[in-house]
Amino acid sequence: MKAGIVGLPNVGKSTLFNCLSNAKAQSANFPFCTIEPNIGVVNVPDSRLEKLESLVNPERVQPAVVEIVDIAGLVKGASKGEGLGNQFLGNIRETDAILHVLRCFEDENIVHVDGSVDPVRDKETIDMELQLKDLETVDKKLEKVKRASRTGNKDAQKEEAALLKVKKGLEEGKSVRALDLSTEEREDFITNLQLITDKPVMYVCNVDEKAATKGNAHVERVKEAVKDENAEVLMLAVGTEADITELDDYEERQMFLQDIGLDEPGSAKLIRSAYKLLNLQTYFTAGVKEVRAWTIPIGSSAPQAAGVIHTDFEKGFIRAEVIAYDDFVNLGSEAKVKEAGKMKVEGKEYIVKDGDVMHFRFNV
Repeated sequence: MKAGIVGLPNVGKSTLFNCLSNAKAQSANFPFCTIEPNIGVVNVPDSRLEKLESLVNPERVQPAVVEIVDIAGLVKGASKGEGLGNQFLGNIRETDAILHVLRCFEDENIVHVDGSVDPVRDKETIDMELQLKDLETVDKKLEKVKRASRTGNKDAQKEEAALLKVKKGLEEGKSVRALDLSTEEREDFITNLQLITDKPVMYVCNVDEKAATKGNAHVERVKEAVKDENAEVLMLAVGTEADITELDDYEERQMFLQDIGLDEPGSAKLIRSAYKLLNLQTYFTAGVKEVRAWTIPIGSSAPQAAGVIHTDFEKGFIRAEVIAYDDFVNLGSEAKVKEAGKMKVEGKEYIVKDGDVMHFRFNV
């Protein structure tokens, strides 16, 4: 599962990517510094994993991960191939969620591609290009569906109605995720088109150090502009976060964070938020060899969760032994959980909860 970092050139995308992944993508003060997308696999910070490690004392610990993609900056006209338009739009289509970075700080030493700082205008520039690309996709699909619809095909007529609703919304400058579509319309006709503006989005307001905790007028304008989108807005002083990640000493990093009023790096909060944005959750396996966080989509059944470890676990699934995280921590060990009768044995229908500590029985 991938989250793609997008935004206009020079808003801090590559600096944010470096901050999240320590992959050191090129970052400089000119447009189109990033051409090929950079990909980083980022650990998801989770204090529960640290607690399980302290109780089990395993040989190794493996956190959950999320893939972050730093995509080339977009400019006006990208949907018609301007700048790196077609390449950018192809890269973003392959992601599952969007982290949209908006410049919300003033600095005359850092050029802005449009000459001034206006995050709402920047957002609208990118939205328009993505909407135009989606409109192109919808129009192509409509051409095919209309032919079937004219023959009296009921399913085709329903699909045509859903596509026309989406077309109208896009032409009015609305992203697909903000449209009032029924569950049937989305699931049966729209989701499989993989429209870019239907992907979940988080707006990352890149602020200066002074605004790291309280925000500023630019951030407030962004919040007002996206209030109908069901999107998350996160403030991050990306340059400051990058400085913090450069410090090797843990205590120095903590002092730096305290000085700007943060109890943890904003990047940690962003990674956890991106994980949720991708509709993911975590379950754990805990033994002396390894304590590990496993990533599954929310709503996964026990066999599907087992399949993440190995496909044989899903094929030959017999049952799952499940301990609630809180029970494991409160009682202190698997043995004490069993003694207290708190370990549950679940079958194929069990829907895994975030934080479950699981052990699978299978036979192939």
